Amino acid sequence: MPKKLVVICFINFLVAALMGLALRFSFLESIGVNYRFLTHAHSHVAMLGWVYLLLFTLFVHYFTNDKPKVFNRLFWLTEFAVIGMMVSFPLQGYAAISISFSTLHILCSYYFAYLIWKYHKTNSSVTQKLLKTALLFMVISTLGVWCLGPIVSTLGSTSAFYHIAIQFFLHFQFNGWFLIAVLAVFFYLLKVENSRVFKQFFNLLIMSTLLTMALPIQWYAPHKGLLWLNGFGVILQVVALYKFFQLIKPRLNVLVAVKSKLTTYMFSFALGCLVLKIVFQFLSVLPEFAEVVHNHHNFVIGFIHLLMLGVISGFLFAFILKSDLINASKSLSIGIYCFLLGFVLTELLLLIQGVMFYFGIGLLSNYYLLLFLFSIFLPLGIGFILFNIMKNKTEKLNHKNDTLYF
Repeated sequence: MPKKLVVICFINFLVAALMGLALRFSFLESIGVNYRFLTHAHSHVAMLGWVYLLLFTLFVHYFTNDKPKVFNRLFWLTEFAVIGMMVSFPLQGYAAISISFSTLHILCSYYFAYLIWKYHKTNSSVTQKLLKTALLFMVISTLGVWCLGPIVSTLGSTSAFYHIAIQFFLHFQFNGWFLIAVLAVFFYLLKVENSRVFKQFFNLLIMSTLLTMALPIQWYAPHKGLLWLNGFGVILQVVALYKFFQLIKPRLNVLVAVKSKLTTYMFSFALGCLVLKIVFQFLSVLPEFAEVVHNHHNFVIGFIHLLMLGVISGFLFAFILKSDLINASKSLSIGIYCFLLGFVLTELLLLIQGVMFYFGIGLLSNYYLLLFLFSIFLPLGIGFILFNIMKNKTEKLNHKNDTLYF
């Protein structure tokens, strides 16, 4: 795994975290940047510069042996698109330049999907199935983006279809591409074998991912049938979680046996956040709760961060900790614990404030100041981890040591 590429991913993550910090500071003092524009930049860099590019790196490292130059060039072209969005979105929001860079990123992702599909090499049918499914969801999710232009020109940016198109992209990016891609790597490291339980888990996962799209559609085009579809999807998701733990239970001793306690903690943290994510989605079966979540911004942001920072980034951190790109040291421990502290404190604060808004209590004393102060721990933690990787002289991993078996 080339250290350079991982460093670039972490730099992108650090920039996204600093943008998020600036957004929270903007509630205390003016920052001289359009809040909405900076939000677009923050979300695009976090999703496409951090998660997407690190999954790109992991897929190429674990699942391909051919075409290293092609993948390397594609990585840097994709990073160029990320930098373009990083610079253009804060200045102009959605406009010609930022849209051009976003389009370039999508086209790069199509080529990446084609290359991985064609040149991937794995002896595991489990890994192959998850890998291909993740790529399919990535491509499918972009249909929402392509629909935005025609929708805006015909119905306007305030129409229900406009918001549904955005939710379509986000839902299948987060719950389809990102989550299933992470599971592909996780199952590969655990050497999960094909079985009746895996087939059940896989079918339940796909069905639940498709059906739970009904909830964001219901927000903008209310219909009781959509609530029933979402409810059925959520129940399938709970059963899928049960099957998931059935699959990994015989291998949990492998996670415990990992030499680094930090790696074990990080895998446990990611798994815990995955359970919480599904618990909160299960509560959306209640129409009143689903409406509350939609109407209170704190709950929406908290859920997105639970999925992106807790589940997805938690697994990605664990994969990097497992590698020898990381050197066990105080800086690493400080970085991990700072990140986890920032995540937990901000999530709790968002939850408490959301509950207070729901009961009409009002704003928590010093809420925006506390949110900003707690958020400092996130870029601080990422910075320490990045410093550790850059300081470590190891350039590449040995594939023989990549699995979680020692």
